[in-house]
Amino acid sequence: MEPVASPGVPEQDLGIPSRLTELRMAVERIGTTLDEGVTYGELTREAAAQTGGTAAVLRGRSEAGAGYVAVDGDPAVLPDMRWARAAARDAAREATGPGEGRTAALPSGGARPVPVLCVPLVTDGLRYGVLVCARDRAPFTRAEAEFLALLTERAAAHIRHAREHERVKGVVGKLQRALLAEPGRPHPNLDVAIRYMPVGQSALVGGDWCETVRLHFGRTLLVVGDVMGHGLEAAVDMTAYRSALRYIASADLPPHRVLRQLDDIAATEPERRPATCLIARLDPNRGQVTLASAGHLPPAVIDQDGRTSLLPVPVGPPLGTGLGGYEPATYKLAPAQTLLLFTDGLVEHRGEDIDHSLDRLAGVGFESGVGVEGVIDTVLARLDAANAEDDVAVLAAQLHERSPLPGEAQG
Repeated sequence: MEPVASPGVPEQDLGIPSRLTELRMAVERIGTTLDEGVTYGELTREAAAQTGGTAAVLRGRSEAGAGYVAVDGDPAVLPDMRWARAAARDAAREATGPGEGRTAALPSGGARPVPVLCVPLVTDGLRYGVLVCARDRAPFTRAEAEFLALLTERAAAHIRHAREHERVKGVVGKLQRALLAEPGRPHPNLDVAIRYMPVGQSALVGGDWCETVRLHFGRTLLVVGDVMGHGLEAAVDMTAYRSALRYIASADLPPHRVLRQLDDIAATEPERRPATCLIARLDPNRGQVTLASAGHLPPAVIDQDGRTSLLPVPVGPPLGTGLGGYEPATYKLAPAQTLLLFTDGLVEHRGEDIDHSLDRLAGVGFESGVGVEGVIDTVLARLDAANAEDDVAVLAAQLHERSPLPGEAQG
């Protein structure tokens, strides 16, 4: 007995497949990514499935990869590309709505003519190729032509969006590269290595940064900072902090006073994002390092046997709060030791206590006598920085062995 639809009961609830639902689902399967090639493939796959023939997209002569692409079915039944382009141009001129196609029966690779339907991929007057369908049986119906026109219109809209996305991504990339300034060069009495890993596959720069500034008497200022947030907006503020730091550092102030002035400047700009910052002033002649922190994690020291420990530093408020209150801490630093400055992305895991995160860093062992590049390679690998949840910036520094000054005792 055939099921009978009751008033108000959808056909699909009675087990009768709804053609409208199938077509709606077919349309939704087009444009699932921002990849133009994937969208072409989704379009031809649906077109071939709905018409029972072969479908392909014919790209324009001026485009890269001109010719048939994303062929689904037997390519032997497709018409000559010159005819298909001409048919699509005629269809576009005569169309009363977007994406209307032109049908014809043309000779294919076989002996007898096959029905062909050409529908231009057009949206807002912009054309992205031609959908060409052919099959070795009955001509295309008007309903099929109208449905393929709907598919091509959706595909064209997504391809336009994908190309606009690529264009904007290119502009953002150029801007990021302009913001990605190289750190200054330290004095030759110091070995320094820096590594920066922004979070996200397409990011080139974010809010984390490292800097080195030469000071008088062979001293070097080492800095790591972390602006709140990610992406281009954080990178813009990062550049502002770096520029201010270079200007302030030229006055050869101690680290805690550099932080105080940076905080004062940032506090006068309400739209500037807060930032944490750690400054280390290395003095190779005295064999010491003076540190000051604005809300930043403490540095680590790796000794000559490869053991890691953390250096306690008084922690003041982040930059941009206007609260000040930064204090210095000074430690001895030998040439056999490596000073490691880093941002929180290196150690932090979501939901993990920060003390546990720092303990994992302190548990990393290094080969004895390893250089600064080896130190960074090891710590990034052991802490799985490639899968970090935040931007990562790491700076490693080692003092050179100091030559005795005239009159100093040797031995």
